[in-house]
Amino acid sequence: MNPLLLLNAAVPVAAFSGSADDAAGGLACLGCFGFVGFFFIAILALHIAILVWVARDAKNRGMDNAILWMVLVMITGLLGLLIYVLARPQGNVVPCQHCGNKRLQVSAKCPHCGNF
Repeated sequence: MNPLLLLNAAVPVAAFSGSADDAAGGLACLGCFGFVGFFFIAILALHIAILVWVARDAKNRGMDNAILWMVLVMITGLLGLLIYVLARPQGNVVPCQHCGNKRLQVSAKCPHCGNF
């Protein structure tokens, strides 16, 4: 089988006009889009990971408005994350003796099971 026919299958029709140089240019364009696409997907994955961390951390610290903090960080990005880190209750997060979920060490009762 002709290798150029295989190359034609991988290159979009608009990027291929018949010569091997054009096909190579089309593949290079596709490679650049792959890198840029990967970059945007990585940024999106990092943003989602930060949102999940904020929601879990706020819940573990017994904050009633974990969803509100998550929305704030989603809208404002790194500035919202900085505001959250400065505004959240300070202290160590330890596992609860009864349910095993994390809670603040200084809290009187676990926000998950309600035991003291």
